Formats: sequence, C-alpha cells, structure tokens
Amino acid sequence: MNLAKLLLSKWTAATPRNKEKHFIVVKLIQSESSALQTEYVEVEAVYSRYSVTLAWRELTDIGQCLQG
Repeated sequence: MNLAKLLLSKWTAATPRNKEKHFIVVKLIQSESSALQTEYVEVEAVYSRYSVTLAWRELTDIGQCLQG
C-alpha cells in the first residue's frame, strides 16, 4: 500500500454498524519517534461524520475493510 496516496482514500466496512459503511481517510498521524513514518490514520464515516483513529495496517485486513 502506498502511504502517500492513503490520504482522502475511500474504504468500505466489511461489517457495517449504525449505518456506517463508507469511510474516508481524513488525516495521517505520524509516529512520535519518526516524523516521516505514518502509524495511524483517522477515518471519518461519510454518513454520520463519526471519526475514529486506527493503525493504517488495519485497512489491509479484508475482514474489516475493503478499498473503495
């Protein structure tokens, strides 16, 4: 996964909850030890604007998220 293209990418939850199925990456959070390394992303639900922070590697788990 290209982290440079991760910002503003769209994701679909594999198991939606509370009508929150579609998400967009709104923020990349850098590591405290290295300013160049992204560790976390903030995703926001398109429907409700609910946001959550998670490790960017969780986006690669097809049991949780699908790209698009």
